[in-house]
Amino acid sequence: MNRLILAAEVVERGATRYTPAGLPALDLMLKHQSQVTEDGQPRQIAMQLKAVAIGEITRPVAALALGTPAQFAGFLTASRNGKGLVFHVTELDT
Repeated sequence: MNRLILAAEVVERGATRYTPAGLPALDLMLKHQSQVTEDGQPRQIAMQLKAVAIGEITRPVAALALGTPAQFAGFLTASRNGKGLVFHVTELDT
């Protein structure tokens, strides 16, 4: 199963564009910071992840103010050029 749920904030948002099928698409950069336990030791996590919202989900994602914490759910896939991953956001919980 390929499912990711991530607590993050939008730190960059592109302009709404449209796919060849005519669906709205929104490119994002999400930022996550937290502390986890790994092998009994605390570890600070800080990362940024490329993301995209396609279809109806673009409306609520576009309405989020930059820096607002939210929970994003979706799936990971390879980027178009095959270098790196892109998180496709399919659900949003604010």
